[in-house]
Amino acid sequence: MKISFYVLSESKAQDFLGFICQLTQTALNKSAQSLLILIEDETLLSNLDTALWSQDSTSFIPHQCLPDNDNKSTNDKGTDDSNIATFEVSSPVLLGNHMPADFNGIVLNTTTRPVNDFMAATNNSKPSRVLELIRPDATSTQEGRNKYKAYQQLGYDLTHFKV
Repeated sequence: MKISFYVLSESKAQDFLGFICQLTQTALNKSAQSLLILIEDETLLSNLDTALWSQDSTSFIPHQCLPDNDNKSTNDKGTDDSNIATFEVSSPVLLGNHMPADFNGIVLNTTTRPVNDFMAATNNSKPSRVLELIRPDATSTQEGRNKYKAYQQLGYDLTHFKV
């Protein structure tokens, strides 16, 4: 698996949502694979959901949010809707706090954990590529180092870019 770390400059970090939208569009333009944006922060998820629909005045990035894997919910008929296996994917871009079963596309990871933690919780998921975002603060830098070491120990192909 190829892992690319994007070490963000202060200006890119200040427009974090804009950078995610830009990277998402680039990934879609360069690949026919689906893209999963892993997000554990509900505020970021909500803001990104809005930003992707209004990326600029003349376009948007079609996407859908995965049902929350941590919270069971019931639909208006009173039945359990938490079974992810029945969720139908209808968009090339997915947003969520987990990796769907059998996912094999590109993952843009905004979480503090390596993607392998999410793969272990699913069946047959093996992303082709992972994009890791590192903000220019001490906490994010340390989390990035920890993820880099974890991926390195697994023998993944690692690259990094300063943006």
